[in-house]
Amino acid sequence: MAVDLFGGRRILRRMPRIQLYLPDDLYQQVKEFDLPASKLFQNAVREELDRRDKVAALEVYLDELRAEVGEPSTEDWAWAEEIVDRIDLHLSKSDG
Repeated sequence: MAVDLFGGRRILRRMPRIQLYLPDDLYQQVKEFDLPASKLFQNAVREELDRRDKVAALEVYLDELRAEVGEPSTEDWAWAEEIVDRIDLHLSKSDG
């Protein structure tokens, strides 16, 4: 990115660089499919940072919820696990 300074003089500013190591198989696939490795890495980092932000927000929400209604009881956990089991069963039937 060029930045115009005093009297029309310009300074070229580049993004910071990072060296990335890939296992041989990934490197070969990046080259084989002519993938934009830098863009892929940028997207992966952005997605990971977004994921971490969401996890942190969830933890804040859960702390607020626990403060408001208390910790879940053993019965609450059993009920939740039953629902998860039914969802898993439904999804496994849908996949098959």
